[in-house]
Order: sequence, then structure tokens, then C-alpha cells
Amino acid sequence: MEIIAFILFLSIFLLILYGFPVAFTMGGISILYAICFLEPSSLAALPSRFMWVMSNNILIAVPLFIYMGIMLEKSGLAESMLESMAMLFGRVRGGLAISVVVVGALLAASTGIVGATVVTMGLISLPVMLKRGYQTELATGTIASSGTLGQIIPPSIVLVLLGDTLQIPVGDLFRAAIIPGLLLVGAYILYILIKAQLDPTSAPAIPKEEIDAFQKDNYLGKLFKAFFLPMILIVAVLGSIFSGLASATEASAIGALGACLLTVVQKKFSWKILKEVGSETTKLTSMVFLILLGATTFSFVFRSLGGDRYLIELVEAANFTPMVFLVLVMIAVFIMGFFIDFIEIIFIFVPVVAPILENFGVDLVWVGILLALNLQTSFLSPPFGFSLFYLKGVAPPGVTTQHLYRGIIPFLLIQLVLLALVFMFPTLLG
Repeated sequence: MEIIAFILFLSIFLLILYGFPVAFTMGGISILYAICFLEPSSLAALPSRFMWVMSNNILIAVPLFIYMGIMLEKSGLAESMLESMAMLFGRVRGGLAISVVVVGALLAASTGIVGATVVTMGLISLPVMLKRGYQTELATGTIASSGTLGQIIPPSIVLVLLGDTLQIPVGDLFRAAIIPGLLLVGAYILYILIKAQLDPTSAPAIPKEEIDAFQKDNYLGKLFKAFFLPMILIVAVLGSIFSGLASATEASAIGALGACLLTVVQKKFSWKILKEVGSETTKLTSMVFLILLGATTFSFVFRSLGGDRYLIELVEAANFTPMVFLVLVMIAVFIMGFFIDFIEIIFIFVPVVAPILENFGVDLVWVGILLALNLQTSFLSPPFGFSLFYLKGVAPPGVTTQHLYRGIIPFLLIQLVLLALVFMFPTLLG
């Protein structure tokens, strides 16, 4: 029966790689295995598990954070942020690329949605960077990597889902992710500065006359709208969690309301925008919850077949230390990230290894941050990095896939170095 559990895992993994829908593959194949190899009465426990998932207070944060991110995308805030930040850092070589990283970090802390951020930044900043003479590889690498900061900088949908899967407080994950997220932003900026100094033609500065002209026209007002308004939203959401005034779910409601108010301030709020945001939020939320229900079915059948017990026995028989096993888990997640989405990894793989890590007594908050950083690399890893696909979809005709692959390598190496640092020095989480 234990071997059948692993055949079930392998079957689902291969079918997903082949292109079958994730939610229906996990749910459908798991039920087929349950009918063939378990007592029919065992399936009677599934409805109560579904109801537990659908009534889980933590998961209410998912649609609210999605709504918040999409509303901010529609508000035009990213465009005004990028314009103002570019002029703020414009005198420095690589200043425009640095502004992309800073705006990416602010959008990550405001939205937590990777796809929307990469597409928005690609549409707005890539043509401008290329027009100003930036090296294509540096421009695409900066945008793709900055757009994925929403994976680790809270409020992050990934951290919410990991918190639920690992059964740990989402607020603890948010708090622990702050320092690694800021270190990653700092490392990106440092790389851009070094690259611009070694190769000045790859990242030219903005002409002084252009900056002066921009600053003459209500510069402080533009800076207030572009920088301080998003910061108020970030402080309201994260500050309410860290101070203990609100849970992650309650803070997500504050964020959704704040995003609406920012859109009103930007004079972009309308009934049409509200309908579009509501429609996109419903689609994304439905996708996440369908996958979650499929994953719940898989987890139930896998454990009923004894797969989790067998895996624990294998690990114990192999005499793995907790750190060796965790390294193997990280390598497996990194490799899977080349082929399948982060949601699938969280819902298929993490529930299988979480009981073993818990059995070893490993700090699951630390594991959650390591997984989030690792899953972030999956968005950037050629050939199937989703951020690269998002950016290629909105890139000008002259930007090739080879440009994207070459441009992302330095940023991917930076992320792997940070992942190694957090692994070796857990105290970085604060």
C-alpha cells in the first residue's frame, strides 16, 4: 500500500508535467486510487475536510490580498512610482534600474502578486530602459527579478499558503521574511551599481536637464503620491499584524480597503475598474481554491495509503540528520520549480515532507522562509521560469528569449547565495 502511495504521487506529477489541469488531476486521480485500493467508506471523511478548508479563516486572506494587488495594478500607481523614483535616482549610473528594484519592492509589499507586477513593470519600464540605452540583458533581468519580490516580501500569497500548509501562524512568517526580503533588494541594487561602474554603457544615467525639468513641476506632490501613499498602505497592513492589532486575515481586509482608497486618490476608481478587479479576483481565487481542494484529496488518500508513515520510516532507516534531509528537500523543490508552479509544489510536495520535518523538531517558520526563497527562484529559472514567460509576453519585438535567459542568471545566483545564507544563519530571520 505504501508503494501504491508513491505511485500515486508519481502519477500526479507526470500528468501535471504533461499538461493536465492541476486541480482535477490531483483530485480525480486520488479518488480513483482511493476507489481501487481503499475501503469505499473511507471517502466519507472527504466532505468534512473540504468544509474545514473552505471555512479556514487564514485562507480568507488569499482573495483579499489578490483583490488588493489587482486594484493597485489598475490604479496606475506603478507608473507614477517608477517615474518619480527614476528621477530620484536618475543622476546615478544604473539609477533607472535601481528605481525598478525599489518600485518592485514597494509593489511586492503592496500586492504580493508576481504575475501582475512583472507584466506591469515590463509594460512600463522595459521600453523606457531600452530607449535610454540600457543593456537588454540587464533591463530584462532587473524587471523579472524585481517583479518576483512579491514571493518573499510580505504580504505574500506564498507565505499565506505556506503558513496554512505547515500549520504555523502567517504573522510569524511575515515577520521572519522582512530581513531576507530587504537583503535581497539590497543585493540586487549592489549588483546593479557594480555592473554600471564596470560597464558604464550598460546602464547610463538620466541627463541632468531632464531631471531638473521634472523636479520643477510639483515634484514633492508627485513624490508624495508615488512613495508615501503606498508606504501608508504597507504600514497599515504589516504594522497592524506585527503590533498584534490584527491577524493576517483582518489586515488583508485593511489592505483591500486601502487599495480602493489609493485608486480613488489616483482618480482611477470607476464602476468599470471595480467590475474588472472583482472578475479577476474571482478567477484567481477560484483557481487557488480548486487546486487546494484537489491537494486536500491527494493528501488524504496519500496518508490513508500510509505514504507519510513509509516516508518517515525511509528517512529514519537512511539515518539522515535533520539538516541533510532539509538540504535534500531544498534541492527537490528547486528542481521541481523548473517544471511546475509554486502553488502545485506547496500543495503536493510540502504536505508530504512537513510531518518529517516536524518529527525532526526543525523550526517550521525557518523552513517556511527557506521554501519561499526557493520557490522564488523557480519563477526565474530557465527554461520554464514563469516571470520570464510573463515578461516575454509584453516585451518589445527586439527582446529575445536568449536575452531573458542571459539577463536573469546573475539575479538567480544572488537569490541562491541568499538562500544559502539564510540556511546557514537562521538568525537572519530576527
